[in-house]
Amino acid sequence: MSQRTADLPPLTGLPRILREMRYNEFFRQALGLLLVPVFAWLAQPTTPGFLIGGVIAIVGMLIRLYASGFIVKNKQLATNGPYSLVRHPLYTGNLLLVIGFTFACGQWWALIVAAAFWWFYYPAAIDYEDRKLHKIFGAEWEAWSATVPAVIPRTIRIRDGGGWSFETSWKQNYEALIVIYTIFWLVYVGRQFA
Repeated sequence: MSQRTADLPPLTGLPRILREMRYNEFFRQALGLLLVPVFAWLAQPTTPGFLIGGVIAIVGMLIRLYASGFIVKNKQLATNGPYSLVRHPLYTGNLLLVIGFTFACGQWWALIVAAAFWWFYYPAAIDYEDRKLHKIFGAEWEAWSATVPAVIPRTIRIRDGGGWSFETSWKQNYEALIVIYTIFWLVYVGRQFA
């Protein structure tokens, strides 16, 4: 049993195996990173699909970049900036990245794969993060989470108050890697028009 499922009711057999797979952060991240090149390699992009998908993917990348500059993991509850809109803006960014690459690649099956990936991994990731933050921050987390949705915002009115930090985003949370990765694969798909 992993640390992420240790405080959940015990399961046995196939349900336990599936739950452990769903809560495994390494597999979620590795599979998410692998989906992008698979979509890119098998892409048959159309101009409208690539343009729409590229914009969506870049918006997702920028949301991640913005959100990662507010995180001081497990030491301070981020509630400002993108965290005033959703509890998990990095996951919002990931969702938009996957949707963007799905459109950009121009393959109908990519939507099914992306939806299955999201459904299998992200509800468990959100559950774990919420439980962990609740344990660490208690009443502060309860007050914040009572009004802020998990991934899809109800409003676009950002509450300021805590500053975005380039150093936090790029040096502590390594968001530069996601920026480079996203741009590389969008350029790769885009070159198929040449």
